[in-house]
Order: sequence, then structure tokens, then C-alpha cells
Amino acid sequence: MTTAPPAGPAAPPRATPAAFLVPSPTSVPRPEAPPLPPVRRTPLVVSGLLAVALTAYVWFAHGAKPGVLLLLGLGLGVSLFHSRFGFTSAWRQLVAVGNGTGLRAHALLLGTTATLFALIIGTSTGLFGSQPAPSAGSIGVGLIVGSLLFAVGMQLGGACASGTLFAVGSGQTSVVLTLGGFIAGATLAAWQFDLWKDLPAWEPVVLSDHIGWFGSWAVTIAALLLVVLVTRRVQARRNPPPLGAVPSARTAAVRAFRGSWPLAAGALVLALLGAGVLLVSGGAWGVTSAFSLWGSELVGALGGHPENWTWWRQPGNAEMLAGPVLADKTSLTDIGIMIGAAVAAALGGTWALHRGIPWRTAVAAVLGGVLMGIGARLAGGCNIGAYLAGVSSGSLSGWLWGAVALAGTWLGLKLRPLFGLGNPKPGDGVC
Repeated sequence: MTTAPPAGPAAPPRATPAAFLVPSPTSVPRPEAPPLPPVRRTPLVVSGLLAVALTAYVWFAHGAKPGVLLLLGLGLGVSLFHSRFGFTSAWRQLVAVGNGTGLRAHALLLGTTATLFALIIGTSTGLFGSQPAPSAGSIGVGLIVGSLLFAVGMQLGGACASGTLFAVGSGQTSVVLTLGGFIAGATLAAWQFDLWKDLPAWEPVVLSDHIGWFGSWAVTIAALLLVVLVTRRVQARRNPPPLGAVPSARTAAVRAFRGSWPLAAGALVLALLGAGVLLVSGGAWGVTSAFSLWGSELVGALGGHPENWTWWRQPGNAEMLAGPVLADKTSLTDIGIMIGAAVAAALGGTWALHRGIPWRTAVAAVLGGVLMGIGARLAGGCNIGAYLAGVSSGSLSGWLWGAVALAGTWLGLKLRPLFGLGNPKPGDGVC
């Protein structure tokens, strides 16, 4: 009889294709999802009627194209809520404790969107006479400073651009303050456009201009696979706490309408809806240009003259300010996200107004929103318009935005405790 040698440290698993699909380890198993609370009937009726009435009005007042964009926004809101698809939390979890689950969901969203963008733009396929075009930003000081400010603002405000909208729709009162700050910051940056419009910058770099759409797609997918591999290695080394569980139904049929969705499902649905926005409008899904518009409209209503600002004299911007808000592409999808999230939250029984916000949390929410508004204008977009649309379009600016946002997340985590906001820790039960 032989005796096995004493067991030593376990060797790291080899990166085989099968192992690549196995969930990365966490310090403890993810807790079971709590059961769903009852449907919130009053918020459901109010948000449902609002969705139907507004869609009908936009469709008959402004045409089928704006009506379809509003419907796509409603779908985005439902998908964002059900999957709790976050950019702010994903970066925070990775930087704080090494949990890369959220960033790997980003990679799936980016890769799927890049595939659909390559098919749509590469074949010049559009609806309603639109001509689809890639989203590409200049590479320079504005992009770097803006994405850094935006990332710090995300961590203070508690949400990104898309996250702010779906959180407001689901009744999170503190994020209403973030949205107010966001609109103020974006409007301030538009007003002071002359101060930053001439910051040093290079022309946009779009891969498809050099290696074609197939080459651009292949390079993007390869880079995203590298991101997945690196986050898996980081997570295996740091063994972080798992993501927290949210209320969900026990059966798939009910879960589709009321419960939480897997992050992967959310990524795929969001990619399809985002591609729909490109097909219908000719441009990628965006969020923050509407905030500058809403704030400027308010300034005009109070007696100001935003039409004289240099920002609103730029090509395309003047038409946006002169036209109705409910015909503006980005405003329609933004409003749709908030209403769609309200419907989904009411169905899921989690819609609720939160009272008693600590004053430091309120200050952080407003400050974070202002930083995001200014940062989005400087960087030419947010986590959606600059990061998601940029990377999916094969633009170098999107990758640079994401890299700087990681650095800004680290800085934001250092500032959060000053406002009484916590960060995930390795010994937590969930992150």
C-alpha cells in the first residue's frame, strides 16, 4: 500500500476553453436571492399609463421615428433595472476587492454591440432613411480630464449616466439629487464652452478607417477577451466576496417580467436595443447631451439666452435647441429609460421613495452629478456615449476613456469615506 504525499497549495487551473467559462472564485458562495415582494400597483398604473400616453403623443405629434426611439428607451429602462446592469458598481468592485464579474459583463456588452455595429455600419443599413456612422471622439486633454472627473463623480454620486436614469425611475430619491447635479454640470460646461473648446487634441482614430470593419471587429474582440482573462486572474488571486443578490422569482417565466436577470442576459438585451437605436437614428445610444439641452431649456424659460452660447451655435446643436425636446433622440431614450425602469420596479415590487437621506450623502450626490456633467462634456460623452459607443465603434477614444475611468474610480474610492459612503472590503459577505 502506498500513501499519497501531503497536499500542497492547489495549482492554478489551466486556461482551457472549458475553464474559461467556469465562474471565477469568490470567498464565499453568493447568497440566495430573496423572494419578490408584491407588485406595487399604484406606481405600476401611473408609470404604465405614462408610458402609453407619452408614446402615443410622440408617435402622432412627431412621427414614427421618435416614437420608435421612445419605445427603445422604455426597453432599455426595463433591461437596465431587471439586470441591475451597472458601470459604477462594476468598476468599484474590481478596484476595491478584485471582483471582475461586472467588468466581464461589460466585455460581453461591448463585444456584442461591436459585432452588431460592424454589421450595421459596415453594410450601411439604416431605418427611416438614416445613415449609420461610428462614434469617435478626439484624443486629447479634454478626454483625459473629462473621463477622470466623470469616474470620480460616478463614485460620489452613486451611479453612472445610464444608472442615474434607471435609479431615478425605480424611486431612488438620493439619485434624483445626482440627476439634478448632472444636468447642472452639463449645462455649466455648455455655457462655458469657450473655456475648454480649444484644449489640445488629436483627430479621432477609428480602426475601420485603417483595417476595415472586419479587422476592427477582430481587434476589438481580441482586446475584450484579454480584459476577461485579466479580470479572471485578478479575481482568482484576490478571492473577493461575491456580488449581492437582489429579489428574484423562482421560475424563469416569472423572472423575465418581475425578477432579476443574469448580467449576461442584460448585456445581450442592452446590446440589441442599443443597436436598434443606431439603426433607427443613425447614431449610437447616448445619454448626456440631453442633460445639457434640458438645463439650457430651463435657463431659457427663466429668461436667459442659451441660444447665444457658443455651444449651441455648433453644427447640429443649434437644431437640437431649436427643436422640441420630445423630438430629440437622446431625450426620448433618456425619458424612456426612466419610465421603463419605473414600470419594471413596480412590477418587481421594489419601487419605493427613500426618505431621510443623510446630508453628506446628499452633498456627495449633487457634487458627483456636477462632476459627471462637466466630465461628460469635456470627454465628448459618458460611460454610454464615449465608452460603450466608442469601444464598439472601434475608436481609440473609447478605450482611453475606460482606462482613465479605472484610475478615476480609484480616486473616487478614496474620497467616498469623506461623505460617509462605504467601499467593499475583502472580509465582507457580499460586495
